[in-house]
Amino acid sequence: MTLENSERHSALGDTVTSSAVQRPSTITASTIPAAFALGGDEVLTSPLDSTGKMLDLSLVDKQNFWWISLYQIILRTGWIFKTESIIMPAVLDVIGGAGWLRGCLPMLNRFGQSIPPMLMSDVVRNSALKKIGLAISTAVMAACFLILAVVWAVSGGQKNNWLPWVFLVIYGIFFAATGVNQLQLTTISGKLIRFDYRGRVGMYSTLFGSAIACLLAWILLRRWLPQAVELGSQANFTMIFGFTGATFLLAAIVALGMRETADNVTHARRSGIDLIRSSFATIRHDRNFRRLTIIAALFGMYLTLFPHYQSLARGRLSLGLSALIPWVVAQNMGAAAFSIPAGWLADRFGNRLVLQLIMLVSCIAPLLALCLARLGDAGQPWFNLVFFLVGLTPVTFRVLNNYTLEITRNSEHPRYLSTLSLIMAGPAVLTSAFFGALIDWVSFEFVFAIVVICVFIGWLLTFTLEEPRRKLIG
Repeated sequence: MTLENSERHSALGDTVTSSAVQRPSTITASTIPAAFALGGDEVLTSPLDSTGKMLDLSLVDKQNFWWISLYQIILRTGWIFKTESIIMPAVLDVIGGAGWLRGCLPMLNRFGQSIPPMLMSDVVRNSALKKIGLAISTAVMAACFLILAVVWAVSGGQKNNWLPWVFLVIYGIFFAATGVNQLQLTTISGKLIRFDYRGRVGMYSTLFGSAIACLLAWILLRRWLPQAVELGSQANFTMIFGFTGATFLLAAIVALGMRETADNVTHARRSGIDLIRSSFATIRHDRNFRRLTIIAALFGMYLTLFPHYQSLARGRLSLGLSALIPWVVAQNMGAAAFSIPAGWLADRFGNRLVLQLIMLVSCIAPLLALCLARLGDAGQPWFNLVFFLVGLTPVTFRVLNNYTLEITRNSEHPRYLSTLSLIMAGPAVLTSAFFGALIDWVSFEFVFAIVVICVFIGWLLTFTLEEPRRKLIG
């Protein structure tokens, strides 16, 4: 972090130590130990030796590397059974949800991953052991799906007036817990994982997690999802929801195994209004981060399409719920395939380059979906490619978060991350239900074209971002 950035944080009312203010703007092998004293008490060991060569990880660092990777592997295994671009909108279709109700899914998703994390950012920052909060939020996520399993078992999945609303309420609570969970996970990764290993954590956890998830999904979903289009109510969502909840519960237990030293908590709690003001002050005073939030907001438009891919394909290609199985497998295989080069490139050349590449590739999926939907039977087997490309989305989230971790001090990670999530959520929260209704009123083509234009503009703006590693290692 440069002197200019340190002064920015001081202007925002945060306590900056004298050593941080005097930190040199160009970091070499001799100065990098001071540069990695990023958060007062949060001192990281220099990753360079006296000759400027990268040091190996310590035993504790290696243990945390694998604990965090294992946690994400288990979480991803459960996540494939509730994929919000495939499984969850199909559930709404089964119980009678209209297009605007499907559109509520990304709205609840992004609202839950923006407002709750922002309101909880001080709690996360001030917690002595981040892993405790991580375990609790994961357990809440598990409870939501276990409750959904009970509700589905009682109702039988029949179409009625109340079931879609119960589903949406529980889904909203789930994503509020997920938003806090992702803030906690990214924060603890910033605390326990050295910056040049964060890409590898994502790469390994996505690679192995996707392999396990795809295998289980292929075996289990073939038993739980029917073949025919009209047999949606016979889908065994009780087992799907129950398995998802049980997997998240296991991840909560694994989170407690991380080797974490308690932080010395010195920051005062702020009200919700103060947190909102602090978020906007962060954007106002940090020009590079402001550009990043604009890019994130434009990418947030991409999320509004998630519930509609499966509806487009099942409606125009006349496919049953069994078609969801290869789609969820393809999406997770895409996440794994993209995470390997993304993690490798990010660790070696920086997250900015990776963000530039994946934002451009993200423009392809909506256009490909529209083209394949017009081909009839000939487009059915190729629609897997659409969801393979959609698998790039979680990789994009991780790259945005990891880039954010590099442009500020450890103590400011929760505030910057929650602000990023808040701004990214804005477009999805404001437009997703309207876009869902617009699809019913106008067409898929019109809405998909709007989103592609927004993401393409975001890609152009990535070239205006700074590369933080040029400041870290000179």
